[in-house]
Amino acid sequence: MKIRPSVDVYFINIAKVVATRATCLRHTVGAVIAKDKRILSTGYNGAPRSTEHCLDIGCIRIRENIPSGKNHEKCRAVHAEQNAIIQAAIHGVSIAGATLYCTHQPCILCAKMLINSGIERVVFEHSYPDTNALDILKEAGIKIETITSDIL
Repeated sequence: MKIRPSVDVYFINIAKVVATRATCLRHTVGAVIAKDKRILSTGYNGAPRSTEHCLDIGCIRIRENIPSGKNHEKCRAVHAEQNAIIQAAIHGVSIAGATLYCTHQPCILCAKMLINSGIERVVFEHSYPDTNALDILKEAGIKIETITSDIL
């Protein structure tokens, strides 16, 4: 008998597929923004449009041995969550009241963007060394859930 995945497992698995497009050398991250069981936007981490990717030129964070969760400004990539928000804006899609499904926990920069964009819930699989992000999401009343999916 086939087991049908829950909606959360379904969308986190789609985020994993989106992550396969990432061009970051340190973290492969994918994000899906969904509402009413429908995808509104997706994003993965990589260099800004029309600029060289870390896959091609290397990673400054690796070269300078910068720990994960620190000195975000040194990263060339736009985060998956940011790209999902940007894509929604480019296409005129409101994400207010939606859920973000992400392969990794958002950082503090993404958390603040998610709050101001009206995201109401964040579901992620892998933690990230940034407790400030979780604190501010909780303070803003955003529901936070972790999920484990072995399907993909």
